[in-house]
Amino acid sequence: MLRFLLLDFSQAAVKLKIFKMKQIWQFSMLLFILQTSEYSIAQADSTWQQKPEITISGFADVFYAYDFNEPRGLSRRPFLFNHNRHNEFNLNLGLLKLKVEQPKYRANIALQTGTYAIDNYAAEPAALQYIFEANIGLALNDKNNLWLDAGVFPSHIGFESAISIDNMTLTRSLAAENSPYFLAGAKVTYNPNPKWELAGLFLNGWQRIQRLEGNSLPSFGTQVVYKPSEKLSFNWSTFVGTDDPDVRRRFRYFNNLYGTLSWTQDFELIAGLDIGVQQTVKGSSSYDSWFTPVIIGQYDVNDNWKTAIRAEYYHDQTGIIAPTTTVNGFNTTGLSLNLDYVPTQNLSCRIEGRWLNSKDKIFETASGITNNNFVIATSIAIKFSENLSK
Repeated sequence: MLRFLLLDFSQAAVKLKIFKMKQIWQFSMLLFILQTSEYSIAQADSTWQQKPEITISGFADVFYAYDFNEPRGLSRRPFLFNHNRHNEFNLNLGLLKLKVEQPKYRANIALQTGTYAIDNYAAEPAALQYIFEANIGLALNDKNNLWLDAGVFPSHIGFESAISIDNMTLTRSLAAENSPYFLAGAKVTYNPNPKWELAGLFLNGWQRIQRLEGNSLPSFGTQVVYKPSEKLSFNWSTFVGTDDPDVRRRFRYFNNLYGTLSWTQDFELIAGLDIGVQQTVKGSSSYDSWFTPVIIGQYDVNDNWKTAIRAEYYHDQTGIIAPTTTVNGFNTTGLSLNLDYVPTQNLSCRIEGRWLNSKDKIFETASGITNNNFVIATSIAIKFSENLSK
């Protein structure tokens, strides 16, 4: 009997020892988790408290263009919004920008003036026409690769911006001029790795800061960017929505696709295609369409000289985007040749010859209209940036 009691006691002691060891291990793990969490929270708090970088930058683009059709007065071509004044020196775009950047948040505000702002923001209230960009962004995860940005921001559509010095050609392509340069709303951006970028957008409309009066529906957009290497990238952007009030709402579906290739160190190529459809009338199962392919090649002659050539075509028979009253609508082919002198990275002196040919007579002359249009445009542009945090 004593032997059995001693055996039971030994087994109980062993169990008690094991139980205590488990308790000690669990308590140790709890302390480790709490310490790790406290460190993570403190680290996160310290990230939020990091001092942001504040940068001020600016851009100015002064131009002169001569239209050999010699249109009456200071008439401009209604489907172009940049460098579009005839026989006149003017400011295409001047802007001043303040940028705040921190690991967990960011903000941009830029004010503008110039013929680009006058023409491209004509549908906006006067007070909003000076806003080139105004947005705030927050990181939504610990890796800081998921962001929410809201406000007025550059469009996710196309490879050309309103800042000419960043583009291969002086003037913008027909595709760029007739798709949004800016948007207002909210955007979620996710970068799972350096090769991919995914974005979803909730918007006020097709190139609108203020929502169109009478339109109760928001618009939506997406963007997928894939960069398999430093020399190659692909982009697919979309827009779904309407640019009509509710009483005559026609849904618009738009795709923008392009790829960039750095063929060599001195030669770069961009090819793009825009395709869109819009309901003929409200509630209709019939759609009108438009499309526009464009290809641009740029060659660096040396450190100071560059040249570029662009070929493009725009087909909008029913005048969805580029309204005309002609039988074939806006059915136009274009070629342009650029020569750039870049004495320093921040300064560019450019000249471009641009020829447009339309199936119908849509270009104004001194005495009527014609199928052809040839323009020479010149520009001096400067861009600067200064980090105020240093």
